[in-house]
Amino acid sequence: MNSISIIIPILNENECIGPLLKHLLANSSPSNIAEITVVDGGSTDGSQAIVKAINGITLRTSEKGRAKQMNLGAKQAKGSILYFLHADAFPPKDFDTYIIDEVEKENFAGCFRMQFDSSHWWLKLASWLTQFNWRPCRGGDQSQFITKALFEEIGGYNENYIIYEDNILINELYKRKAFVVINKKIKTSARLYKKVGVWKLQYHFWTIYVKRWFGANADELLAYYKKYIAS
Repeated sequence: MNSISIIIPILNENECIGPLLKHLLANSSPSNIAEITVVDGGSTDGSQAIVKAINGITLRTSEKGRAKQMNLGAKQAKGSILYFLHADAFPPKDFDTYIIDEVEKENFAGCFRMQFDSSHWWLKLASWLTQFNWRPCRGGDQSQFITKALFEEIGGYNENYIIYEDNILINELYKRKAFVVINKKIKTSARLYKKVGVWKLQYHFWTIYVKRWFGANADELLAYYKKYIAS
């Protein structure tokens, strides 16, 4: 019988992680969930205490870096299906059932369509486009489920990538034609768009995507991100 290990990498997520964990517990069946693991990369804002205060959640610590954190969670996962989730993304009710149903239909990896928590017309359009199984419409904010066997076959997340690690894995899945989009909405925060600016951030995300397409390496992508987005 298939079961899901939910893996959430965090770094200073004291505003999001508590509500997310309560949402996951309230919107899934315990019989489908092998564990919920939060992998902390060195939070200093009290995030770890929030996780520890919620019964039934496993807290692990790791070197900082989302790929490293997710790989550590996956390595110790008990479930046959891995579900990687960002701290500010809330999956739909019965998400666990939808994921298991897809795996049992031999769709071994995929995501949900996405809805930003924003009324901005561009973000509403971008959200609408995520229902289509097109590679340019994918990203880590939509969450990622994958069987543990397939994840291990690919080699997990590439830890050389501090950013864009989700997309590297997704690229491998599309090469193998092993990806499905579940037509249910995961609600994702638009907080970075609000902070940086919708058009400015979208431009820089597109630039990173194009740079990678033309062969930019992990260090070049990170340098661009730090200069134009994280500054």
